[in-house]
Amino acid sequence: MNLPLETSQRPAPPSSASPAQPRRRPLTARRVLTAIIRTVVAVIIVAAALFPLAWMAIAGFKSKQEVVRTPFQFFPEVWRLENYQQILADPAFVRTLAITGFGAVLFTLLSLTVNSFAAYAFARLEFAFKRTLWVVVISTMFIPGMTILLTSFIVVTKLHMLDTLAVLILPGAAAAAHVFFIRQFYLNIPRSLEEAAMIDGCGKFGIFLRLFVPLSKPPFVVVGITSFLVFWNAYVWPVMTITSPDLYQVQQYLATFRSERSSELALLMAGSTLAAAPVIILFLIFQRQIIANIKMAGLK
Repeated sequence: MNLPLETSQRPAPPSSASPAQPRRRPLTARRVLTAIIRTVVAVIIVAAALFPLAWMAIAGFKSKQEVVRTPFQFFPEVWRLENYQQILADPAFVRTLAITGFGAVLFTLLSLTVNSFAAYAFARLEFAFKRTLWVVVISTMFIPGMTILLTSFIVVTKLHMLDTLAVLILPGAAAAAHVFFIRQFYLNIPRSLEEAAMIDGCGKFGIFLRLFVPLSKPPFVVVGITSFLVFWNAYVWPVMTITSPDLYQVQQYLATFRSERSSELALLMAGSTLAAAPVIILFLIFQRQIIANIKMAGLK
């Protein structure tokens, strides 16, 4: 008896074999050579970037004569801790690190507060001349800071802020770049979350504090680290506005040390290493978050 056509032409059952894996491109001499060249170039770039920092740290272990000895010798003959001990025993240097760190923390907190409020206003609030004000804020990003130094100095002089910690913290707390960065993040927060918060009785200020601030860790990390670094590495503005040694910033102290005790280069290298250590440690701790958040902001 002949079977019907439908049953006689049944498809074969699927085989139990595993799906075929994508074939890997075979290694060729050209691909291996390209990988080697890329690795060598990357190593050279990293070595060139880290060499000055490494030499600075190692020079702090040398004697005064070894630092300037010719021919150049990277490592010291005898490792000495005297330079680091001596610079740490200097009350002026310790006071400078403390006042700079304290000011950097205050500046970072104020920067996060001011810029996040401004970003929230431009991202979610509606008010008169909003677009015009946003254009004005963004346009300040294209004004070099050096061009307004004299004007800023006249303003803080009229306000009697010279030789105070406030003159280092207040003028630069608001930054258009930081407002723009945080605003871009706020624009991507779903409005449904705001509507749910409003149903629960939150006003605009409550929504910002209870919803936006807890979600703002990614941009806050980038803005916070950047603000800290800007304050810690500032030199021109402190030199213009601070004359009291009690308020010297770390870069200002090192510049004064270099001009007054230029022969003690090993001691200067030890102080520079200790001054750079907090910044390096901070970056190493948050480097993944910084890179990830910048990438995320770029994709958005």
